[in-house]
Amino acid sequence: MEKIDKLDRQILNIISKNARIPFKDVAEECGVSRAAIHQRVQRMIDMNVIVGSGYHINPKILGYNTCTYIGVKLERGSMYKDVVPEFEKIPEIVECHFTTGPYTMLVKLYARDNEHLMELLNNKIQEIPGVVATETLISLRQSVKREIPIYKVIEE
Repeated sequence: MEKIDKLDRQILNIISKNARIPFKDVAEECGVSRAAIHQRVQRMIDMNVIVGSGYHINPKILGYNTCTYIGVKLERGSMYKDVVPEFEKIPEIVECHFTTGPYTMLVKLYARDNEHLMELLNNKIQEIPGVVATETLISLRQSVKREIPIYKVIEE
């Protein structure tokens, strides 16, 4: 894998705070040409340093008022590969992780309200073959959301 240098880290730091910032502004802040920024960003996309792009949507504005984390216990850990496709069929599930600890999997989902959450749990998630138990944790407020620190993670 190619190295990430100081300029790459500087670019990542800027665009991770505002993905819509024009390359000319990034170039100005970094003291290089717009073409250099474009080439660097494209190289980091090709290297999978930068993955995905887009807008963050506020679920509450769309009527999804309940953010929930669900610890899922499976009959056998190896059933993960069979359960994930079933979770992918539930659009309210936005994240799914295969984990260590008391749960086989940890799922994040958004529900309109507690009634909708109960429907998702009882009629969808707990009906999936292999799911033997769930534990529900409702997020009352998201206090921190950010990208991984650029300067601390990627070393030259």
